[in-house]
Amino acid sequence: MCLCSMNDHLAMASLTTQGASGLYIPGNLYRLEKRNSTTVLAMAKAGFSCSWHMTTAKKRSFSAIASAGNPPGLEMRNGKMVNGIHVKETPSPYIGNTNPSGLVIDSNVVEPQTFLLGRFVEDRFVYRQTFSIRSYEIGPDKTATMETLMNLLQETALNHVTSSGLAGDGFGATREMSLRKLIWVVTRIHVQVQRYNCWGDVVEIDTWVDATGKNGMRRDWIIRDYKTQEIITRATSTWVIMNRETRKLSKIPSEVREELQPFYINRLAIPAEHNDVEKIDKLTDETAGRIQSGLAPRWSDMDANQHVNNVKYIGWILESVPMHVLEHYNLTSMTLEYRRECRQSSLLESLTSTSEDSNSSSSNRKADMEYTHLLRMQADKAEIVRARTDWKSKLKHK
Repeated sequence: MCLCSMNDHLAMASLTTQGASGLYIPGNLYRLEKRNSTTVLAMAKAGFSCSWHMTTAKKRSFSAIASAGNPPGLEMRNGKMVNGIHVKETPSPYIGNTNPSGLVIDSNVVEPQTFLLGRFVEDRFVYRQTFSIRSYEIGPDKTATMETLMNLLQETALNHVTSSGLAGDGFGATREMSLRKLIWVVTRIHVQVQRYNCWGDVVEIDTWVDATGKNGMRRDWIIRDYKTQEIITRATSTWVIMNRETRKLSKIPSEVREELQPFYINRLAIPAEHNDVEKIDKLTDETAGRIQSGLAPRWSDMDANQHVNNVKYIGWILESVPMHVLEHYNLTSMTLEYRRECRQSSLLESLTSTSEDSNSSSSNRKADMEYTHLLRMQADKAEIVRARTDWKSKLKHK
């Protein structure tokens, strides 16, 4: 038996051991595949400290081939839809023989695609993917942050498009959108958090889409605790189409609508009576309680559509929230209204106003504190994002 300790984050590297079939690490799963006398790291899930164990080879093993390009259509492997990574079942070359490495995937381990791949459920109307909360995705209280949740929502949405076979050459755009140089932009998003998961927890995210209004698309999400299946976060958003070159909004072409309609499902993650649909008041220098100036986007804040990633706004919005609120309250609800794009050369200001001990009529949920926010250009005061947040005391709601 070979015993060795492994740290939280393990570097992915190619190995050259001849004939290695794989290895099982409790709490971690690795799969090595032999290709042309060279073993390639094909699947990995980094976890906590653990030991390597020798196990007995099972009759079948899984191999994976990561594809950087968009698949031409829905891929089916072992009766399951997968996104971007194509899983196939292959006979083990060491059945009845001794594995030279002596390291294989344990038969009691959950299948790799449970944690690494997304899949369609409910007749392909809902896309589901699981994620582990990493150490770099938590805040000072060792739980996931709002930015982490928003990034996971965005990742699941993009994988949904890719897995559906609709993806063009744009960032989440369909083929027909790419032909017309069109991209998606979010105009409003509302997130309600029941509780935040801790480092190492696994969450399961469902997402789906539907039409909204005459010229928009609604995307919803539900986040569950993978172990308990408790719903811990609900989110809904509205998207419109913009021309990538002119940066002007566009109507949804009939060809794009035809692509999307087979995936529409009439379902709400947040019931209408609990959704925050009220207009967010505009803050000014006179009405704002706190103003934080000199916020500058970095090159790394830009996304593939050449504007600041919408998740980055959250950090800037919270810059003007008092420190004692960030330390002693949980952010339980956030609504964002996107007004215009922000480029890397922009210099920003964050404005905040509070109403303590108020009831949040906007989301019909009791809150200990409600804030109104504005992110704007520092030079000409042009609005970028309006926001509203609800907070609950950590002491009162343990």
